[in-house]
Amino acid sequence: MASKLEQLRTMSTVVADTGDMDSIRAFKPTDSTTNPTLILKAAQLPAYADLVEEAIDWGRRQGAPTSAVTSRLAINFGAELTKIVPGRVSTEVDADLSFDTAGTIAKARQIIADYAGRKVPREHILIKIAATWEGAEAASVLQKEGVDCNMTLIFSLAQAIACASAGAFLISPFVGRILDWHVKSGGGPYGPETDPGVLSVRKIYAYYKTYGIKTVVMGASFRNTGEIEALAGCDRLTISPQLLEELLEDQGALERKLSPDHIKDPPAKISLDEKKFRWMMNEDAMATEKLAEGIRTFAHDLGSLRELVVRRMAAAA
Repeated sequence: MASKLEQLRTMSTVVADTGDMDSIRAFKPTDSTTNPTLILKAAQLPAYADLVEEAIDWGRRQGAPTSAVTSRLAINFGAELTKIVPGRVSTEVDADLSFDTAGTIAKARQIIADYAGRKVPREHILIKIAATWEGAEAASVLQKEGVDCNMTLIFSLAQAIACASAGAFLISPFVGRILDWHVKSGGGPYGPETDPGVLSVRKIYAYYKTYGIKTVVMGASFRNTGEIEALAGCDRLTISPQLLEELLEDQGALERKLSPDHIKDPPAKISLDEKKFRWMMNEDAMATEKLAEGIRTFAHDLGSLRELVVRRMAAAA
């Protein structure tokens, strides 16, 4: 029998959640997604020293600010990833722009222009934006310009609806982080069928398919393969190398769990404006807390990446 990973590929598009190119070559995902945390880890590995050094040398020659060098480093990784995966590579807008619509739009345009300078077309790139109200507003503008967006840090149906209304290409609901919150709050024990992160993605998937929403649902942030198997059939699933390896080694049968043709309980349609969005988020402590925490974490790791750049530039002076 084929491995569960091979079976999963027949139901969902598999995306690698890593900046490690050796892992991507090994598992041959369709797409790849990165964030400041993953880039920070990869930038400290000897295998990618040339990508770091190129950005540092460029920054010294140009007299560029740290933020520009850090952005170039992210583009260096992204450009290399586009040579490996046949589909899309996600590159994240700076987390400290999460509540800045104009700043997010400007940064996204810059990222697309930087990729174009490497002969990488925008059709190969997804701009990753935190799913705040301001992020959704930015995505609405960018999508109209032909810049496809990956809305990240999704923890609620309110966020998913806002991103769909913006015409976002893709959303990334964070399964494992939802589970983390509920466990920390004293919930559980949870199995794959009761996992609150799995149930959240299933709810979003059902809403999108019921109302013909074209935005892609990509489950993310998995804690175990049980969560992944419980979402088999979701449009896309972005999976860490460790869990990809576990799925590859498992020869058991994999049952499809999600299908647009089998929505058991069609959800009611929700009319959403900014006031409704903010109220729904206010009423959802988990989503509010995890969105804020996720933005802080990405911002912290972006800061650490910038500090690494400062140290390397000083050493090269």
